[in-house]
Amino acid sequence: MIKFGPSGNCEEFYAAGNKHTVEAAAFVKNYGLDCYEYSFGRGIMLSEGKAIEIGEAFNEQDIEISAHAPYFINFANPDDEAAQKSYNYVLESAKFIKLMGGRRVVFHPAAQGKVSREEAVDKTFDRLKVLRDYIYLNGYENLLFCPETMGKLAQIGTLEEIVGFCKIDKCFIPTIDFGHINAREQGSLKSEGDYLNRLEYMISELGYDRVKHFHAHFSKIMYGGKGEIKHLTFDDFVYGPEFEPLAYALKKLKLEPYIVSESAGTQARDAKAMKDIYNKVDI
Repeated sequence: MIKFGPSGNCEEFYAAGNKHTVEAAAFVKNYGLDCYEYSFGRGIMLSEGKAIEIGEAFNEQDIEISAHAPYFINFANPDDEAAQKSYNYVLESAKFIKLMGGRRVVFHPAAQGKVSREEAVDKTFDRLKVLRDYIYLNGYENLLFCPETMGKLAQIGTLEEIVGFCKIDKCFIPTIDFGHINAREQGSLKSEGDYLNRLEYMISELGYDRVKHFHAHFSKIMYGGKGEIKHLTFDDFVYGPEFEPLAYALKKLKLEPYIVSESAGTQARDAKAMKDIYNKVDI
């Protein structure tokens, strides 16, 4: 079943007097949404007990929870000690999402740095093979690890690169951030055909079964010559992308991803807008 939900807690959540993520489970449920992404972006700063408490709240509301690993990850870093920290960030995120009862860990793969694109991609590929080994050694093979398409040209994370990384092992499935793709490619996602092209490519490379429930981020994003500048809300009609053509493409291909809104402060509202659009679309 396709799922829609917010990344983190929106402005409306706090304006309603809520303070803690434990309360987000009921908030998301009352919004008519299905999932929630917990961000460890700035580091893992909660106790194991609090993680269990959060997980119990989301389980009670039947809301699926995922985690976004820290932003510091860079598997293309030439320094092996820094790479070890990246492994640890992913594995710690896995430990905590498991405590929460979730299965998905989203992570940013790498930045190009001062080396060539090819060298950075190759280094990331090799390090992700090591990450795969750590995943199995730590008993996390039943979780899903989701490298994300990135919005800045200096970041590793084109659609083709992410699909290539996911070929390493079945424990990897792609996080397709459509706002990032649109920003990186200077407004490339406009029509149903634009979305179908990307989705059919994923299916041809990874197979329908692995793509059917892929992870997705969606938001409108301001971009410039170097790609992503900042996240916007659905009130923006300058930068895009628009969700409706994607809804048609998903229904046509019978795909049911886990779609997370990363709008700037209106995540829950915009997630509900996507769900409403999707439910109205008839092919």
